[in-house]
Amino acid sequence: MRQVWTVGLVVFTAVSVMAAPKFLSVWKSPDVSRLNFAGKKVAALVITDDQPLQMSGEEALVRELNERGVSGLATYRIVPREELKSAERAKGFFERASVEGVVALRAVSRDKEQVDSPVVWVSGYYPSFWGYYGYGWSSAYVRPTGTTTTIVVETLVYNVTTDKLIWAATSETRDPKTLQDFVKELVKGAVGEMKKMKLVG
Repeated sequence: MRQVWTVGLVVFTAVSVMAAPKFLSVWKSPDVSRLNFAGKKVAALVITDDQPLQMSGEEALVRELNERGVSGLATYRIVPREELKSAERAKGFFERASVEGVVALRAVSRDKEQVDSPVVWVSGYYPSFWGYYGYGWSSAYVRPTGTTTTIVVETLVYNVTTDKLIWAATSETRDPKTLQDFVKELVKGAVGEMKKMKLVG
């Protein structure tokens, strides 16, 4: 069965049992000792030009966030499609929805970015959510169609109230079977990495 999934626009064919994500690089802000979004609104943001895949991905991510005690909210539900790619215009929708945190997923090309170096997260567009927001949409990676079986994803956690990057990771997953399983394993792996850093209990 062919399953399509994207954060930038990733197309792949599921051909075997999905392996857990392998984390290539992980970073935590030195300014944050613990992550506590319990009971707060946290937006799920999947950066892709394919609307149905964005919706499916964000809903899957929301379910995982809700299971961890936060109030997950899919970005596509609060920001109109025509306003989505503009940080300036999207910002007001996040503020009106009282969003305090964001978990953003985006497929990246290892050929085009130093995605396995934490240095990239403390410079350029990454430290500020709104700085990253426009950059992320303008550089969404498009992977060629075919039997792609490896997905490299950057997972970013932002505190929107301070507009700061809290945690970042790049992971690689081979042969995902379904979008739901992929997101579930990615979130599970990310939480595990955060626990190692004592960012979450």
